[in-house]
Amino acid sequence: MKSLKIGILLFLSLAINTFAQSPAEQEIKKLSMDKWQWMEDKDISKLKPLFHPQAKFVHMSGTWTTARELEIIETGSIWYKKADVKDTAIEIVGNTAIVWNRITLTANVRGSDVVTEFTVTEVYQKEGAAWKMLALTFSSVRDTHQIEK
Repeated sequence: MKSLKIGILLFLSLAINTFAQSPAEQEIKKLSMDKWQWMEDKDISKLKPLFHPQAKFVHMSGTWTTARELEIIETGSIWYKKADVKDTAIEIVGNTAIVWNRITLTANVRGSDVVTEFTVTEVYQKEGAAWKMLALTFSSVRDTHQIEK
């Protein structure tokens, strides 16, 4: 009986969060989650149209351009093996969307697997009917870090 009550509360909590999001927020959240899968799959054909040609990518070891990020993903010099998304916050201002994901990232970097806690900031801009990513920044955080909403 206790398990049933906990299950119902969990379901209601998830349902409230889903319905509280606007259609644009739901679209951006799906796009962000899809992006993690495409990065894991090294699916350049889906990432290339998402990344704005002038986007910047900030990692622990440097900042680079869209062309370099795509090359890194394609060659596997960084393989985003699994982004376990723990929490997400989204704000939309005009035609700009900002997404904060708190993740545990398992990546293969130069042949070694590493697991790191990050808050990742993604900035998107709506161009016509499509969202384009302008920035992706990894900030190393403690596993207790929370995103204020």
